[in-house]
Formats: sequence, structure tokens, C-alpha cells
Amino acid sequence: MENQYKEVMTVASVDLFMALFGVRDENVDLIRRELGVEIFARGNEITMSGDEEKVRLAHLVLDRLLGILARGESIDRTRIRYAIELASEGNADRIDEIMRDVIAITYRGKQVKCKTLGQRNYVDAIKNNTCVFAVGPAGTGKTYLAIAMAVVALKNKDVEKIILTRPAVEAGEKLGFLPGDLQQKVDPYLRPLYDALGDMMGMEAYQRLFERGAVEVAPLAYMRGRTLNDAFIILDEAQNTTSEQMKMFLTRMGMNSKMIITGDVTQIDLPGGKRSGLIEALEVLKGVPDIGMATLSHKDVVRHELVQAIVKAYEKHDKQAERRRPIGG
Repeated sequence: MENQYKEVMTVASVDLFMALFGVRDENVDLIRRELGVEIFARGNEITMSGDEEKVRLAHLVLDRLLGILARGESIDRTRIRYAIELASEGNADRIDEIMRDVIAITYRGKQVKCKTLGQRNYVDAIKNNTCVFAVGPAGTGKTYLAIAMAVVALKNKDVEKIILTRPAVEAGEKLGFLPGDLQQKVDPYLRPLYDALGDMMGMEAYQRLFERGAVEVAPLAYMRGRTLNDAFIILDEAQNTTSEQMKMFLTRMGMNSKMIITGDVTQIDLPGGKRSGLIEALEVLKGVPDIGMATLSHKDVVRHELVQAIVKAYEKHDKQAERRRPIGG
């Protein structure tokens, strides 16, 4: 034990020290477990011991987390794990970029920020391109960030309206079996979009804009035959579009509009083994100027940390299944 490598760091204030360690030292306990190092506190000093490489990594992570706390941000288990992952990959300097830029402010005053580098690349793609495809698993903020950017564009008068749409594809439940008229039947499919809009602007403001025609939430079929000018248009759950639907949607774009297409290619609910229009579009439009493509992964999941673990487990399972599949099978 005496041969263990040690490093000591000093924390500037008690408040930073307490925020870094977390309730019942849960933050530091997580770093201990993830990196396999011993971490002890005495006064305003933190001592780390263990394998030299792991100790240096722990020191680096703690130092960067202190930097995040010093600028008034909070840290949680998901962010700590992400910081460890970045540092382990040699990207410790990029930990400082997490949660740095404010994208939007909700009607409750909450700041919307990118929580991962993947999210930041996605937002940059939206800023720099007229059309953007965002592909990634559930919980990576694809829809929410797009809606946040759309609300900002509407407030800044960069566009005159926001249009949100989804294909009404059944995932185990038939539309015909649901009660009510057509609008009531499709509302369950559009509910995540209503929720995100309500969170960003408040339901009262949403209702006013909806009545004025400045916000529209509708099934994809309602887009046919239209030209969408001066609009921020978001197609959600695009993995469930057919090739024909995707082409129809993309050709709706009018002047001074921006299109964001989001989807998860691992959750395709199209019947009869039909090929996803999203997968085809990613192949066909690759390299086309002014079309951006952002890929998010389990690293970018910002929901409950268990969601990240679930997505990661499924990705591993799918890769193993792909390796076991016979060639030509």
C-alpha cells in the first residue's frame, strides 16, 4: 500500500468542496468506483491514491468538475460519468464545454444548455445548416433541443411560425381502436411535441400562438401539397416515415425556412418490413451542401442514468447479434 501513487489538490472554498463531494459524498464515491482510486478529504485538501494513471485521471476530472461548479453550474451522476468518459478518451479539456452556452430560456426562467458534446455539435449543425438530420437513441434531447431552437427563432422573428409533425405510425395499437374524432386519434402521437412546447413557452402562450397560426402541430399526412415558407419545421420520429413520405416532406420546404428531422433508427415501427425513409435519406443526402447530419449515442443520453445504461446494453446486444449473423443471411 505504501507504494501507491498519491496526489493532493486544494479546494478554494467550503461551498465548492461540499458541492463537489455531494450529499453523503455520493459524487466522489462514484469517481472512486468508476476509476478504482482512493479519495480522502482533510480540511480543504483532497488526497487521491492508487494506480498512477487512474489517480492522474481522477485529479483531472475533479479539477474540471470544480471549474464547472465555480461558474455556478451543478453536477450530477450523469455529468460526472460523462466527464470521466471524456477524460479517459483524452478529451479532458472539452469537459469545460459542457453546459457552457445558453441555447434558450424557458418561460419559467430555466436555462436550456447542451449537456454533452454530441448535443453541442447538434445545435451547431442547426445554426449552420438549413436542413439537419439528428439520429440517436431515446433521451438524447433530439426533439427538445430542436424545439428550443425553434422557439428562439420565433421570438427573434427569424421565422413566422413553428411547424411540428410526426408520422402517425401505430406501435402496437391501431388508430381505429382509439376513441374520438381524427384529431383526438392522432393527439397521442403528438403529445411529446405538445409537452416540449408547453415546457418551453407555457401552455397559455402556446394556445395563443396556436390560435394565431404561429404554432402548428399535426400528423405528417397534413403536410402533403403545402409549401412551407418562413417556418421552423421539425419532423419527429422520422424513422417511421416511408421513402415516399420523407421525399414529400423534404420537398415542402419554402423560402426562409429551416427543417430539422429527428429519429432513432433502432426503433422502426413500419409494418411489413418496409424500409425507413430516414435511413434512405441519410444515404441519399450525405454530402449535400447546407444539409447537416448529427449523430448522438448513449453518451448523449440526458434522462435518468438508467436510460443510458439501457441504451448502451441494447447497442452492445445489437453489435453481438450482427457479428453472429451468417454472411449472406
